[in-house]
Amino acid sequence: MPPRPNPTTRQARLGAELRKLRESAGIESRDAAEFLSTNQTQISHIESGRFGISEERLRRLAELYDCVDRQLLDALVEMAGSRGKGWWEKYRGVVRPKGLDLAELEHYSTYVRTFQALHIPGLLQTEEYIRTASLFTSPELPERDREDRVEFRLRRQQVLNTGRPYQAVIHEAALRMRVGGPKAARTQLDRILRESERESVTVRVIPFTADDFAGAGQSMLYVGGKVPQLDTAQVDTGNGSLFVDASAKLHRYRARLARIDSTALEPTPSRDLVRAIAQDL
Repeated sequence: MPPRPNPTTRQARLGAELRKLRESAGIESRDAAEFLSTNQTQISHIESGRFGISEERLRRLAELYDCVDRQLLDALVEMAGSRGKGWWEKYRGVVRPKGLDLAELEHYSTYVRTFQALHIPGLLQTEEYIRTASLFTSPELPERDREDRVEFRLRRQQVLNTGRPYQAVIHEAALRMRVGGPKAARTQLDRILRESERESVTVRVIPFTADDFAGAGQSMLYVGGKVPQLDTAQVDTGNGSLFVDASAKLHRYRARLARIDSTALEPTPSRDLVRAIAQDL
């Protein structure tokens, strides 16, 4: 089987975690290859996500690497076993690879947290909001491709039906933007209120009146893995989405989310503010 030309973020993450385990054990790739009766090239492909690995081989390597974290090992085994094509593969060639990677991460997440300063979080957007935003950002797209992107975003939202925790912190600025006009904006706010009634969904708002808030440029998505070591943060840059999984950076993003949480209104006053904004439209 030839190597994968473009491994997904999740596939690459599995390989990277195996490389970390090997390096922390002080074992050379050639020794790992000899242990598995293979060659260094295959170990390199596994650690880059270009080759998959069976549960039996993964557990053998974990034993060689003296991995004593059973929860981490079980999580890696689960990652290695999820080789089937997910629903997002239908959109390959239409949606950017980073978008597909995000859908995959959300699909396997244990929880999702997000902070958005200027946009409604993707998992809470109405169809009209998605379509209007797509037309604005990519007016050159053929209508069929644009509709596929709208459909893709709506499919992503099904993760809310799993019951896994979803927490969104939204700045008041995003809530007051009339994307698609007053009627569409009111429908969008109604959608946020409706979703916030789910037991697993928490929506909090940072009002314009919040003191000492200077994080409007720090929008992000934080996806929980089976164990904290497998968490992933996603941030938007001028060159597109960036996925972050280095432990020190993840710690920094968790601390940033904690500061954002300390500024946001609690859920009930947040809903009251959303209702007030809707009434102003």
